[in-house]
Amino acid sequence: MLNEVERWLSTRSWSKTDRPLHKILAAKRATGQSVSVVLPALNEEETVGDIVAVIRHDLMQQVPLVDEIVVVDSGSTDRTSEVAAAAGARVVHRDDILPRVPVAPGKGEVLWRSLLATSGDIVCFIDADLKEFSSDFVSGIVGPLLTEPGVQLVKGMYDRPLGGAAGQGGRVTELMARPLLNMHWPQLAGFVQPLGGEYAARRSLLEQLPFPVGYGVELGMLVDALHLVGLDALAQVDVGVRKHRHQDGQALGRMSAAIYRTAQLRLARGHLIRPSLTQFERGEDGFEPRTYSVDTEERPPMVEIAEYAQRKVA
Repeated sequence: MLNEVERWLSTRSWSKTDRPLHKILAAKRATGQSVSVVLPALNEEETVGDIVAVIRHDLMQQVPLVDEIVVVDSGSTDRTSEVAAAAGARVVHRDDILPRVPVAPGKGEVLWRSLLATSGDIVCFIDADLKEFSSDFVSGIVGPLLTEPGVQLVKGMYDRPLGGAAGQGGRVTELMARPLLNMHWPQLAGFVQPLGGEYAARRSLLEQLPFPVGYGVELGMLVDALHLVGLDALAQVDVGVRKHRHQDGQALGRMSAAIYRTAQLRLARGHLIRPSLTQFERGEDGFEPRTYSVDTEERPPMVEIAEYAQRKVA
């Protein structure tokens, strides 16, 4: 491991217990910074309400850490919006944000548009499929941004059990993202969960980053943030255990293809490999090919969007 990464692990890798809530709140009062929590959601009626309710109770009603909770619904066909609103979130539909720009499917698209639907100086992203959610996911990763002026982005790190086995979740991370980062961006080798959906960053950083529209958004954000603000502006916090819905192997294959494409674009910024992935499913006549397109679109930094610039002036 690089000496720089070893040093980073000792100075920018923390636990949620390192910053008691009263110290985080004192830092928030002293700095006057506001905090937005964003949940990108697609058909998450079983879990989104509990997550919103916990954040609202623990970090808005009990203590004033979070200023707004926004659920961005990306086209749910279940009761995601109704459940989230009933739990106390402000629900915004993806298609209603920046309507002049045609919507692209994907998680990154939702996160990008959420910058126009929120106002916090610090934006905290939380996946909407988490089970047994604890509010220290939020306070843990927001804490360093309030107490450490030099920190710009904080990733959550956690154990991800799979089928009762500890540490076996995060298969795309171990098989795709971690090898890519270690080989091509070794400064980022210290991140335990580089693809994790729980992280927070300063708006002033997020608005300068391009957003891959699909599953490559987390890797792209890490790589671009490294180049923009440097390793010491990035950090991670151990928040315990993350329990969520796991996807099947073929879905993970499509995620991997999108992540590889994101990395390849950042390595070359030129020739793109074939932006599609063929997988196989057994049918009545044997294995049948299924070809899926790989996300190839990225959204520009939000500061380049006229509506966003006008909002900041206003």
